[in-house]
Amino acid sequence: MSTPLRALGEIAAALLICASATAADWPEWRGPHRDGALNAEPKAWPEKLKLQWKVDVGLGHASPVLAAGSIFIFARQDESETVLAIDPATGATRWKQQYPAPYTMSPPAVPHGPGPKSTPLYSNGRLYTFGISGILSAWDAANGKLVWRKEFAQYKTTSPTFGVAASPILDGGLLIVHVGGTTSGGLTAFDPATGAVKWSWEGDSPAYSSPIVVELAGVRQVVTQSRANIVSVAESSGKLLWKIPFTTAYEQNSVTPALYKDMLILSGLDKGVFAVRLTRTGDTLTPQTVWENKEVAMYMNSPVIAGDLLFGFSHRNKGQLFCLDATTGKTLWLGPPRTGENSALLRGGSGLLSLTNDGQLQVVKVNGKALEEIRRYTVADSATWAHPLVLADGVLIKDVKSLARWSVN
Repeated sequence: MSTPLRALGEIAAALLICASATAADWPEWRGPHRDGALNAEPKAWPEKLKLQWKVDVGLGHASPVLAAGSIFIFARQDESETVLAIDPATGATRWKQQYPAPYTMSPPAVPHGPGPKSTPLYSNGRLYTFGISGILSAWDAANGKLVWRKEFAQYKTTSPTFGVAASPILDGGLLIVHVGGTTSGGLTAFDPATGAVKWSWEGDSPAYSSPIVVELAGVRQVVTQSRANIVSVAESSGKLLWKIPFTTAYEQNSVTPALYKDMLILSGLDKGVFAVRLTRTGDTLTPQTVWENKEVAMYMNSPVIAGDLLFGFSHRNKGQLFCLDATTGKTLWLGPPRTGENSALLRGGSGLLSLTNDGQLQVVKVNGKALEEIRRYTVADSATWAHPLVLADGVLIKDVKSLARWSVN
């Protein structure tokens, strides 16, 4: 092939790869619906994956996101928190921005590194990042220009004990983030264009859970785990709607709530798994427990739902996958014990993806009978706490320092 024709072929291939990626954006924590449900995935998983590219992007366990034709990564390079826009086809950096963010880790969190941990959010041409010490930034996603920044010096501390891990959410024209530190803070709604505060609920300081927005009992509400509670506030005003006192050892509430029909499914360290349904009397909403399962419990893992099946990763027995009947809470199966400290779970049409923190990507069948493994791959040689980003032709993996694109072709 002549050089011009070869160049045209390479350009066409790059455009094809980019098009396949952008056909199904993954713009925030756990995907466009914040539930871990894939909107693109390979038709089949081969015996081996092919490494397409791997680039050093910096330290941290924030998950990559995909939107507007770029992969966005939030990481640490030296003493700066760094935002990168990356070409999905080649791994080349399109733009890079940094700001100083020195951070001293709490001793128990040292093995997890100095962050960042919070997954970026893309919406309407802007990228939002929430640094490990509590720096909230809005960027122009096209060129990386800083739009606005907030640092929350009004609170005694600006991040919880083990650093910020909660990821922002945007709904109803509001950017919602739980800001603050160990003793004070606010679940706060901002104008996404300017950073102006629209409302703030300061009834508890933040934990490590990422909020979701749901409509239950006729009310649109923000639900999250705070330092000592499971809370819900009205999306429109920030008014407290209901709360469940909820404390775990060392205040480590970190599980993202899951919505199943008209129920919320919740869990925490040594707290089992339970479902609540809201009852309404006038303007008062009351959460009532529908079922509880004490056989399993989630610590850092957030569950996924497929039909009437709930899949999660229990911290008990030194880590094991499990499947519950989401209607009743009954245990349907338990996977092998001793499989890791955590698993990042995603649910596709053909399989459940589990990425353990030791770089093992497992594809299992979605069924309630038993754990049936389809494939298993080693996709990193360092810790993988970030969620994978699944494409139509492969998967993106963020390990401690690198981002890699693996292909099924």
